[in-house]
Amino acid sequence: MIKVENLRKVYKVGTEKVVALDNVSLEIEKGEFCCIVGTSGSGKSTLLNQLAGLEKPTKGRVVIDGQNISKMTEKQLAVFRQNTIGFIFQSYNLMPTLTSIENVAFPLMFKGVEKSVREKKAKAILKEMNMESRMHHKPTELSGGQQQRVGIARAFVGHPKVIFADEPTGNLDSKTTEQVMEMLLDISEKNNITFVMVTHDPQLAKKAKRVVTLVDGHIISDTKYDKEKVENN
Repeated sequence: MIKVENLRKVYKVGTEKVVALDNVSLEIEKGEFCCIVGTSGSGKSTLLNQLAGLEKPTKGRVVIDGQNISKMTEKQLAVFRQNTIGFIFQSYNLMPTLTSIENVAFPLMFKGVEKSVREKKAKAILKEMNMESRMHHKPTELSGGQQQRVGIARAFVGHPKVIFADEPTGNLDSKTTEQVMEMLLDISEKNNITFVMVTHDPQLAKKAKRVVTLVDGHIISDTKYDKEKVENN
């Protein structure tokens, strides 16, 4: 589903050049749940931005579902993201004036889905996430965990092929983090969605079936786990 080839990203900081990614190559299979871990400055967020087409590489390419997104124009990328990709953010990024249903249904509007169908789909996924009693509440009336559930529902409602998540549990307490992580794993597996998550927490990442560790822009380990978490690659 995702193929990264010799990806390199260099930023100019004044007169200096900072290498954020140094010839990274990676393949992620359809339906795989992959966590990218690393300390601050390791390059994990830069890699996620490259995978999502939010930044252009200095060198190399990113191919998603057979399409080289590194060569796409901004207009082409916008259409591609709309039809193929979902996002989950650490800060939730919900629209404050909209209710839970409206926030979840919002992306479907850009696909031309009728209002009644949008709301039906939004209600269905919010029910699945045990948010039935909070469907008509606005973000300020929700806890952090509830807001993130709305954010997750919004990412999944359009049935994307790939979902990218940037520290989705970073603002949550440990108990809520556990619940949200189990929810992400469950929904991704049920829908056979390729899921790529960035986290600084290696223990949280090990709940996934694959963990890629970055240090100084290099992949230093790539570990796959079976259901008993014993298979190493």
